Amino acid sequence: MANVTRDEMAAFLAAEFPQTRVTVEAIADDGVVVAHEITEAELRPGGTVSGPVMMTLADVALYVAILAQIGLVPLAVTTSLSINFLRKPQADRRLLGRCKLMKLGKSLAVGEVWIHSEGMDEPVAHATGTYSIPRER
Repeated sequence: MANVTRDEMAAFLAAEFPQTRVTVEAIADDGVVVAHEITEAELRPGGTVSGPVMMTLADVALYVAILAQIGLVPLAVTTSLSINFLRKPQADRRLLGRCKLMKLGKSLAVGEVWIHSEGMDEPVAHATGTYSIPRER
């Protein structure tokens, strides 16, 4: 493990991706947890959280999990992301993304993200994604 702390990762994301509202909650040997506070602007008709918000959360969770392992390498990029929306998220709760890497190779990393409304047991979405890792780290 690259031993990137939560604070180091948060500072990196703030510097490299100031537009993201995803926060890093935890980094552990077996994965990461990220969160996103839901605002009125992110709700679609019917009062549910929009799909792009959940996809963003999943993508950032994968990125954080990979960089926690390989170090703060900004040129790692998404090569695929697939998401299944399982149930309606709670509009008045943060979304939490728990990511575990399934494979971390020299040039590709594959992981999965379970997304939950904070405090709820049942997941609202499940995503899998692949990232390309730059050769020079």
